[in-house]
Amino acid sequence: MALRGSVKNSLKLRAINGACRFRSSQAASLVYETHNDVDKPESKKSYSQLDTSFTDTVAAYKSKSFSELLRSYLVFSLCSSSTLVENNMKLMKLGKAVLGKKLFEKLMRATFYGQFVAGKDKAEIKPVVDTNYRFGVKSILDYSAEEDMSEEEAKAKEMASCTSSADSENNAVGKETELARYQAHEEFGDRRYKATARTYFYENEAKCDKNMEIFLRCIEAVSGATHGTGFAAIKMTALGRPQLLLQLSETIMRARQYFSDVTKVDITGNIMAKHVSPKLFERRFKEADISVDNPEIQKWLKQMTYDKEGLINLFSWSGLIDANILLSELFKVPNLKTGKLEPIISALTEEEEEMFFNMMRRLNSIFEAAKSMDVRVMVDAEQTYFQPAISRLTMELMTKFNTEKAIVFNTYQCYLREAYDNFILDLEQAERQNFYFGAKLVRGAYMEQERERAKVLGYADPINPSYEATSAMYEKCLSAGLKKIQEYKPVTDEKRVAVMVASHNEDTVKYTVEKMQEYGIEREDKVVCFGQLLGMCDHISFPLGQSGYSVYKYVPYGPVDEVLPYLSRRAQENRGVITKIKKEKNLLFSEIRRRVKSGQVLYDPLKAIN
Repeated sequence: MALRGSVKNSLKLRAINGACRFRSSQAASLVYETHNDVDKPESKKSYSQLDTSFTDTVAAYKSKSFSELLRSYLVFSLCSSSTLVENNMKLMKLGKAVLGKKLFEKLMRATFYGQFVAGKDKAEIKPVVDTNYRFGVKSILDYSAEEDMSEEEAKAKEMASCTSSADSENNAVGKETELARYQAHEEFGDRRYKATARTYFYENEAKCDKNMEIFLRCIEAVSGATHGTGFAAIKMTALGRPQLLLQLSETIMRARQYFSDVTKVDITGNIMAKHVSPKLFERRFKEADISVDNPEIQKWLKQMTYDKEGLINLFSWSGLIDANILLSELFKVPNLKTGKLEPIISALTEEEEEMFFNMMRRLNSIFEAAKSMDVRVMVDAEQTYFQPAISRLTMELMTKFNTEKAIVFNTYQCYLREAYDNFILDLEQAERQNFYFGAKLVRGAYMEQERERAKVLGYADPINPSYEATSAMYEKCLSAGLKKIQEYKPVTDEKRVAVMVASHNEDTVKYTVEKMQEYGIEREDKVVCFGQLLGMCDHISFPLGQSGYSVYKYVPYGPVDEVLPYLSRRAQENRGVITKIKKEKNLLFSEIRRRVKSGQVLYDPLKAIN
């Protein structure tokens, strides 16, 4: 108990200090122009008709000056060159060395940085945020500065932060039962490999606190810019030691196996899907000559999360979210032979237990701030070996913070074979536990990396077999979400389910618009929104916004030097979708030619809306 007390006391002191830092910084935070009417229920009004062929260049580029059109055309032309894209980081570093810092920055601002990044800080991005808003598109702020490190450095950091310091001889689970998928492997230590998403590498607890402060500043900025209607995004690997997410993910898999061993129910899928009564555990324990009158067994049975429909979780995860129980205390199960409680989580040191409390403190600080400022926060999906823990923690955060509206949003990567099963089970949990459900649907950012890792380590490929299968999975998840919104609509005005369609795919956007009409979901309901990256797919984003749909741009910001990795990924992502790039280039060329012919080369977007 001394261990538990010391960890908790340390946590409380840090939480108080963190809250003080947060309150003092609020006063100094930048407040953007307030927009009071976004995403609030509104009366029907006339909107421009949406062209679902997405070829209306006037609607697409109303917000762009002639020079911005030229820049976009140049950047997309460069992204079409395989040689340039494959060597883009080398070329950027060479350019900086040859031109010097000032000239290099000017070149980047005139090309890739100007296209995909809004500015270096919150003051500099304000014109971009405001202009987008005036043309119907809101913003999700994302501080995109990254440390530039070598592959060797990345692997060294990852292996150091994904391995426990606990003595393996004292590991109650045992090496022979470890699941290779949820272990660190040096070959895949550089998580940036063929990934199109931001990667955080653990350095120390102070760096995680710094990341938390950055997320808090983004939430403050979003609140000021949108008056409680905006989004921010976070990654859990930025907020704690990744080893803990690996161990939690592994523990979830062990819990499913234990559930199957006890109940004799097929292990496939989530425990909640089996609708098993806790009484079944009592019967099985009695059959195994385990006394259910034993106080320890009684306590274990009572801590399970369940309702009249059956078991929801084998353990009470709310205790972890509220940081009032140790990992090693919670994750114990009765041994079916001895009846004694034994850990199913691999061993942790006292320091690692405190690191987990720190992670929960950071998450609570972020979502307490988000709820107080009425800002929605999306928890990004990550690699499949982290994702069971990330999703489980996110759903528990929903139970705590989504009591009045959807503040916490979970992300579903639809290139995963299990995406639909996870999505509908989480929808079910929200309904059974009476909290608001928020979901962001994406295709996914780690496909090649995931496939290669599965092949090398010998577990089943978690990725759908084809692009078409992923599109079908996306539409299946989306339809389930829209159907649930339709079911709630006649019985309550509350927005019990909210879905963000984060996609650059025209067919997916068109499908969403058609399904909204089919299910009677009005654009004024503001329960479905769309998301694209800044500088990409303006021909989709702006026509949607001007037609009354809720649309967001991810708006990255940060100093030129520190966002080069982000720019590198955007170049690679664009190169990977040649058909889309070709269409955008053609549309840009058409609009450039139209303005030249019509004498609109000096067209000023801001004057056009005044």
